[in-house]
Amino acid sequence: MSIGVEISAERFEIAGGGFTISRGSRTHAEVVVVTLRDGAHVGRGECVPYPRYGESLESVQTQIEEITPVLKEGLTRGQLQRSMPPGAARNAVDCALWDLEAKRAGKTAAELAGIATMAPVTTAFTISVGTPETMAEKTRAAAHRPLLKVKLAGQGDDQRIAAVRQAAPDSTLIIDANEAWDESCFEINMKACEAAGVALIEQPLPAANDAFLKGFSGEVIVCADESLHPGGSLDGLREKYDAVNIKLDKAGGLTEGLHLLKAAREQNFKIMVGCMLGTSLAMAPAVLIAQQADFVDLDGPLLLAEDRTPGLTFEESTLFPPSPALWG
Repeated sequence: MSIGVEISAERFEIAGGGFTISRGSRTHAEVVVVTLRDGAHVGRGECVPYPRYGESLESVQTQIEEITPVLKEGLTRGQLQRSMPPGAARNAVDCALWDLEAKRAGKTAAELAGIATMAPVTTAFTISVGTPETMAEKTRAAAHRPLLKVKLAGQGDDQRIAAVRQAAPDSTLIIDANEAWDESCFEINMKACEAAGVALIEQPLPAANDAFLKGFSGEVIVCADESLHPGGSLDGLREKYDAVNIKLDKAGGLTEGLHLLKAAREQNFKIMVGCMLGTSLAMAPAVLIAQQADFVDLDGPLLLAEDRTPGLTFEESTLFPPSPALWG
C-alpha cells in the first residue's frame, strides 16, 4: 500500500503581540507539518524553519517534496538519515515516521525508543528581550515559575539581568544571548550573570568566534547552541562548553536527537533540550529527550495565543508527556 504524504504550512499567532530575540522580532510562529497516511494509521511531524541556517517555509517544503516519491514507497527512518541533510525538513519527516510507526505497532514512541517510563518535566518559560524595565514587568508576571529563560541582546545585558533577577528573586534563571555578545561586553555581562546566580548561559558568543571561550572558567554553565551546527559533531566543543542544547529542528529529527543525547552523555556534557517557536506537535517528540535533560526549554506552546488541539498538557511550568492523540 502506498503511503499518503501531505505537506502544509501553518501560522500561529504569538501571545502578547510578538516575540523578540537579538536577531529581531516576529508576531507569528510559522511551521511546516508533514502527515503520513497508511490506511487507518496517521503519523504527523512538525518543524520550524530556521533562517539562521538559510531555511524558509518554501525551502523546507521543497526539500520534503523532493523525497515524497520514496516516502510513498515506505522510506524507513534509517534510510531517511542518508536521504536528507539534517535540519528542519528532515525533522518533520522523521517525527512523522516515528508517529506512524508507533500507531502501526500499537505502542508509544517512548516504548519504541526503549524509554521505560515517561515522567512530567519542568520547562523554562521565556522572557523576550527588551528594555530592562519592560523585561522586569514581564518577569514579575512570571515570577511564580521555577525556571525562567531570559533572552539577551549584547550591550546593556548586565542591566537586563539585574532587572530580571530583582523581579524574580526565587526563580532559577537561564540566559540565552543568541550569539549577541563580543569581547567588549563578555566580562561585564558574565559578571552580572554570576552576581544574579544564573545557572546557565546559552551561546554567549558567535559560533564563528567562540574560541575566546577556550580556557574560560566561571561559575555559570556555558551551553553550545549555534556552535552545535546541524549535522555537526561534538568534537572540539568540550574545551569551550559545559553543556549542549539539543534541538530536533537542528539535529534533523528525534532519531538523530537520541543519538546526540547518547554521545553528549558519554562526553560528560550537561544536557539542555530546546525548541524553536512551534506548537505542541513540535514539542512532543522532544519530551523524550527531556527525560534525560538537565535543563528543559519546551515552552513554545505557552508563548502562542492559541496552540493546536489536542496539545500538550501544561500545569504552569510542569509539562506532561504527550498523549497518542497528539503524537507518539
